[in-house]
Amino acid sequence: QVQLVESGGGLVQAGGSLRLSCAASRRTFSTYHMGWFRQAPGKERDVVAAISKTGSSTYYADSVKGRFTISRDNVKNTVYLQMNNLKPEDTAVYYCAADPNFNLGLRPQDYIYWGQGTQVTVSS
Repeated sequence: QVQLVESGGGLVQAGGSLRLSCAASRRTFSTYHMGWFRQAPGKERDVVAAISKTGSSTYYADSVKGRFTISRDNVKNTVYLQMNNLKPEDTAVYYCAADPNFNLGLRPQDYIYWGQGTQVTVSS
């Protein structure tokens, strides 16, 4: 069992920045790919960014490319999402999740452990 705790959400104006953090409870953190997902009201939960176990590979949704950066620190058991130039359409609950599979997953069903979510609200 891996517990994930997100932090760093909040209210920000369009064009601003936020940094989300997700701390994992286990030292086996490095055996999981990690992903950030988001879900807006009435919409499906979609992947925003994902990072491989070693951090050597990353994936970004087209909507956030060039604005968001995912990174991880396997010593601190933490994954980060740096979000710059935020837009109102980025407003959602953001979740971090852990994927134990061989290949880096991009679907919610690939991930078995989830955090409780953190709200990000971008005002125009």
